[in-house]
Amino acid sequence: MPPPPVLPKPKFQCPVKISANDLMDEEETVTNITRGRTSVISKYHRNIDRSVTKASSDGSPPERLVCTQSPSGWHVWSGWWSEEVKGHAEFGEQETDAEHLPARSESSSSSSERAPQDHEDETQDNVLNEETQNMEKDEDKQEQITELKLYKIASELLQTERAYVTRLHLLDQVFCAKLTEEAGKGTFPVEVVKGIFSNVGSIYTFHSQFLLPDLETRMNQWDSTPRIGDILAQLAPFLRMYAEYVKNFDNAMDLLKQWTERSAQFSSIIQDIQSQEVCGNLTLQHHMLEPVQRVPRYEMLLKDYLKRLPEDDPDCSQAKKSLNIISMAATHSNTAIRKMENLKKLMEIYEMLGGEEDIVHPSNELIKEGQILKLAARNTSSMERYLFLFNNMLLYCVPKFSLVGQRYTVRTRICVEGMKVLETSNEDYPHTFQVSGKERTLELQASSEQDKVDWIKAFKETIEIFQQKNETFKSASKEVTDEVSKEELGKRAPRWIRDNEVTMCMKCKEPFNPLTRRRHHCRACGYVVCYKCSDYKASLRYDGNKLNKVCKDCYFILTGRVDAEEPVSGKKRGILEIEAAQVSGNSFLCGFLQYSTDRTKPCQRVWCVIPQHDALVLYLYGAPQDVKAQCTIPLLGYQVEDVQRSVDHPATSFRLCQSKSVHCFTADTEEVKLRWLKVIHKAVIGEIPECQTPVDDDLVNGCHEDVPDGT
Repeated sequence: MPPPPVLPKPKFQCPVKISANDLMDEEETVTNITRGRTSVISKYHRNIDRSVTKASSDGSPPERLVCTQSPSGWHVWSGWWSEEVKGHAEFGEQETDAEHLPARSESSSSSSERAPQDHEDETQDNVLNEETQNMEKDEDKQEQITELKLYKIASELLQTERAYVTRLHLLDQVFCAKLTEEAGKGTFPVEVVKGIFSNVGSIYTFHSQFLLPDLETRMNQWDSTPRIGDILAQLAPFLRMYAEYVKNFDNAMDLLKQWTERSAQFSSIIQDIQSQEVCGNLTLQHHMLEPVQRVPRYEMLLKDYLKRLPEDDPDCSQAKKSLNIISMAATHSNTAIRKMENLKKLMEIYEMLGGEEDIVHPSNELIKEGQILKLAARNTSSMERYLFLFNNMLLYCVPKFSLVGQRYTVRTRICVEGMKVLETSNEDYPHTFQVSGKERTLELQASSEQDKVDWIKAFKETIEIFQQKNETFKSASKEVTDEVSKEELGKRAPRWIRDNEVTMCMKCKEPFNPLTRRRHHCRACGYVVCYKCSDYKASLRYDGNKLNKVCKDCYFILTGRVDAEEPVSGKKRGILEIEAAQVSGNSFLCGFLQYSTDRTKPCQRVWCVIPQHDALVLYLYGAPQDVKAQCTIPLLGYQVEDVQRSVDHPATSFRLCQSKSVHCFTADTEEVKLRWLKVIHKAVIGEIPECQTPVDDDLVNGCHEDVPDGT
């Protein structure tokens, strides 16, 4: 019997696209030829199915995709087809001989037909299971990589913290201690050492006794507690103490340079320590720069930690909270640096102006300066001028000849309040614009179009910010002054603030003294002010329109005149410019204590407050109604000593000690002393104290009269 015919390979034409219907038609055609070749074609279809069939992710049945046959695919198929045909030639002969054999049973026939389909389903299941296992392995691997990265970030934080504490120890326990010891011999003033190192002792105590031990403990327990956000969220608020160090940094560098040149013994001590191996061949100035850079370093590491941390991680919320606090502390540090740089610039401008303009003030901020041309109104000439644009005024200056640097004479001071800037067009003079204020209108010409755009932008932004602050201040003033409103000012007699409730002017915040700055009452608002702030008179309706002594602010309100200068009360408040009555009303404890920092000096009666918004800081005021604190004491890291009864100290005394700093307090009674110790003992270890019921008689008639007991 001749072998079955074999289809020659060149006669096959592979279409570019093969659909499912095409394959099925082709299969029917080939089946009609021989059963042997049918099995070959079926195997071809199964191979095509594996390449063009994908299982959906939701477990739905796979869908047959349109197969695009690549050129390389046909070579694989054609070669495979030839081998299969050769292999099945013998199968065809056996099939021909089998025609004389008895017919197969029906069950055997159906079983042989189901076998290819079962094998195909089993193959697809195996492929799906293999892909699922690979995906799970990839997810596990990715999770392990994330955990490793988080661990590396936490380890880096710990390692850098250890190195940082070593530097702080060098600053506080080596440099500062040696210089303080020598200063005690009278070689140079102790105040110089304190001015150089500021509050570095408090910073060292915080990091060495609180932050570093907590980080070391957590890293040892990382397998069971893999997180750092909770630690930073708890301790990050104490980083605000860096603002004082950063603010004092420039002054410290000046003192260090000055006394290194002035005192040979001072310079010798520093040189001797710098030559030691622990300094790493670095200067004292270099080591003192590290606390300035530390807070931004925390912020950078925490941002990287949050970037790797999954959103559903339990530490995510705490890490975000700590990042907000640290970013705020970094902003405070940067703000302090900018303020110092701004004051330096103001001093330079003050010297350029020959010391004639009083511009050196923390509320003044230089926005832009530069040369410009002023167009004359009577002729077509232009004159060279120089502008200093501040946040509250514009100084229009004329250059003058000088052999010692640039010098200018102020022609006009224009207030930003009511100022307008307009872009003008002049064919003869390009790049012109106009600045108009209450004092004068100027037509100016810039050096280029870009210079003109920059000046106009600076003017508009300054005017907008000034207006926003002015509106905010006005709205805040309406909320605070509820006793005598602006409409009732002069129509109704105010309540006078008692003299013993304040120790400084409630307007300019200058301290009172019995000789040069005595107390005066404004008859319109009742505030206690100094002679300078009360050197005004206005008629008051409630007093028969008689002229009465009033403060500066009330004078301009009652007379309708406009103050040429920015109101003092509109300044941005400093850290000490918090009214005693404001914090006492929401405090853990407040009251009078006798206070002294030196055993040889007499004690001073001060109003002490531990506010709820700043639970670890003790504010000291001269009186309960003062608008500014005399000083503040950050309690964290201090040691509390209960002084025993002696000739020099009564039984109601206690002390706060930290390094070389000692603060002595004496309460009126033993009960008051115990209340203060209960609150301070928790504050010095970083815990939030409990509110104590006020016990002073002054509290009943003072700041707590509207506050419930226990506040």
